[in-house]
Parts: sequence; C-alpha cells; structure tokens
Amino acid sequence: MGAPLFHVDAFTDRLFAGNPAAVCVLSHEREDGWLQDVAREMNLSETAFLRPGDTGWQLRWFTPKVEVDLCGHATLASAHVLWEAGYAQPVTTLHFRTASGPLAASQREGGDAIELDFPAEPASPAPAPPGLLTALGVAAARFTGRNRLDYIVELEGEGAVRALTPDFQRLADACGAARGVIVTGSSEHREHDFVSRYFAPGAGIDEDPVTGSAHCCLGPFWAQRLGKKKLSGYQASARGGTVAVRVADRRVFLGGRAITVARGELC
Repeated sequence: MGAPLFHVDAFTDRLFAGNPAAVCVLSHEREDGWLQDVAREMNLSETAFLRPGDTGWQLRWFTPKVEVDLCGHATLASAHVLWEAGYAQPVTTLHFRTASGPLAASQREGGDAIELDFPAEPASPAPAPPGLLTALGVAAARFTGRNRLDYIVELEGEGAVRALTPDFQRLADACGAARGVIVTGSSEHREHDFVSRYFAPGAGIDEDPVTGSAHCCLGPFWAQRLGKKKLSGYQASARGGTVAVRVADRRVFLGGRAITVARGELC
C-alpha cells in the first residue's frame, strides 16, 4: 500500500482559493532525496510530510526546490488532514516536531477553523539589499527590515502592494541567502488591518498565494504599529486568502480554514 496523499487548499473555505498544499502521511522515515522528488512531482508551493512519533507528529516541508524551516499553510493543511481523515480525534491539540521547534494546532469555532501556535519572527530595521526595491518595481519604501527568514518591505498602502509586478529573476538575485521578501501595506477595507504579498523565487516560488509563516513577522509588525494584538491580514495574491493573527509575547497564533480538494496515495 502506498503513502496516503491529500491535496488541500489552506486559508480558505472554498475550493480553488487560498494556498494549495500536498500532505503525505508516512508510516516510516524516508530519504531526503525521495521527499524532495515527491515535492517536485507535486509541483505545489509546499508539500508536507507527516510521520507519527511518541510525542506528536514529525513535520517537514518541501518546495519543489528545497526544504524550508517553517511553513504555515502546509501546517494548517496537515492539521486539517489529520482530523478529517481520522488520524487524530477532533478535540485533540496536535503537536508537531519541526525544524522551527515545537508547533501546535487546535480547532476553533466549533471545529470549522484551525489555530496554529507558531513562533514570532519579528523583523529588525535593515536596509534593503542592492537591487531589491528595483526588482520589486518600487522607487521607495516606508520601511525595510529583515528577520531570520525574510526581508520585509512596507509600502504606502494596499494599492501599491496590489500593483507590484516584480522581476523575479532579479528578485531572486537580490534576496541572496534570504528565503524571500514580504511586501505589506495598510488595508483600505474595514474587515482587514493590513494586506501583503510574498515572493520567494530563489526557493522556487515566484509568488506564494497565502503565506502563514510570513504572518509570524507581519503580526508583530502591525501589532506594534496599530496598537492591537488581534489582527486580520489579507494576502492579495491572485488566489487570495485571509489569516487571523493573534500576537502573544514570543508566539503568534494564526487562524484559518482549509478544504480538501483530492485524496489518493503514492504508488
């Protein structure tokens, strides 16, 4: 029997929106090369691999090109699969062992929503590296900074964020060793506090539809500016998706929904 495989749209409550992820449930450890081959075959922004253990689930994430240290939407998709497919009881808090330390997922709003317990990844002010703003196609930024994963660039507002048309090859060169770049601005709509887009061409993802891990940075960033701990972020990609954010000390809680598109197994 092959490994169960699920295709899930995360940070959305409708099909063909949000951010798609593949979730593969393993019965035993597999070689890194095999995991990368599967992720390349799935050709989604992330493929998550779950393996049960004594103290929770081992969770790893791969883009079609590389393994990454932190991924929000594929963790949301993984939690959704474990509950929906009966690997875990709905009332159970799921615990994951990952490259970014222990993570957890709980059900909210009668089981319809999922909240992830992630590490905060605040950014410190830092100059944009040479060529970054040019590659994004902007002349100036209100703020530029860096955390351990990404650069962050704040523009003057939602319109400027939505209008971006980056040069992805130049952007990959400008990001260097960073995973990618978060671009954000204040929202023009009452239901959201901020908007964002996320680009990681060096990791094989020109534009990610909805990036949970970016909100580990965006949460502290906008909480400080707006003076509030509970926020709503909209990622303004072509697919689009909403991330509820709750900031608490060194943790960020990310809320959203997920829906299964397909189920099968790897041969």
